[in-house]
Amino acid sequence: MSTTNTRDKELDEIVRIARAAAAVVMEVYATPFTVELKGPGDPVTRADREANALICRALEAAFPGDAILAEESVPSGEELAARFQQERVFFVDPLDGTREFADRNGEFAVMIGLAVRGRAALGVVVMPTTGEALAGRADAGLAFLEARDGSRRPLAVSSVSAPGDATLIVSRSHRPKLVEPLLARLGITKLVPCGSVGVKIARIATGEVDLYVHGGGGAKLWDSCAPEAVLRAAGGRFTDLAGAPIDYAGPGLKLDRGIIATNGALQDAVVAAARPELG
Repeated sequence: MSTTNTRDKELDEIVRIARAAAAVVMEVYATPFTVELKGPGDPVTRADREANALICRALEAAFPGDAILAEESVPSGEELAARFQQERVFFVDPLDGTREFADRNGEFAVMIGLAVRGRAALGVVVMPTTGEALAGRADAGLAFLEARDGSRRPLAVSSVSAPGDATLIVSRSHRPKLVEPLLARLGITKLVPCGSVGVKIARIATGEVDLYVHGGGGAKLWDSCAPEAVLRAAGGRFTDLAGAPIDYAGPGLKLDRGIIATNGALQDAVVAAARPELG
């Protein structure tokens, strides 16, 4: 795909901002950084905080008036509720996969998603270690991968439609309990471990793997907004475990009903297989 066919002024600006944050992340990655804990199993580093600050400043300058909900600067109470009420809300995960960042395995991402009236509309996921940026505008079907050198190619999901032929990408560090029952019901035998929700969904959007399931524990809206927009733009589908759209209009940030993300052709079968696990 030529670059002239993938130009979208708003999307290009968000790619630029995410790439600038990725450069900050890599600067810290090259140092003997320390890892702190915000809470049990919730690590944070200087890279998270510095990328968060850069992204928020840049979004405020480029898109004045739009709300921002970023992982390292979450408002509370009335201010959080007020931001959810905005028509346009940016969801920012400045370093998705902090545990992988700390382990130095390369499986982490910078993610900026835009929800419009409660639905994921636009997303950018940058993998700092490879220099790849995946971007998409969900309802326009515009989805591309921009390489480190700026060249672009279209994104397209796989065409696998039989669950038994599918490859499931799973968490490297904490696999949900519902995964094993799903494997049995769907006849899936091919698994690929990976860190970072963003990196997992990116691999579905490029057609490398076919589906991902998350039980909901610990994940928040900034984990899903950008990847959802990219995946849907690439032809995939993204819902909660019951098959309903993810609601980005609040009132809470947690993805209590989990995630099912697929190439689209597998979505209905996976939703049906997950139904017994909903309780």
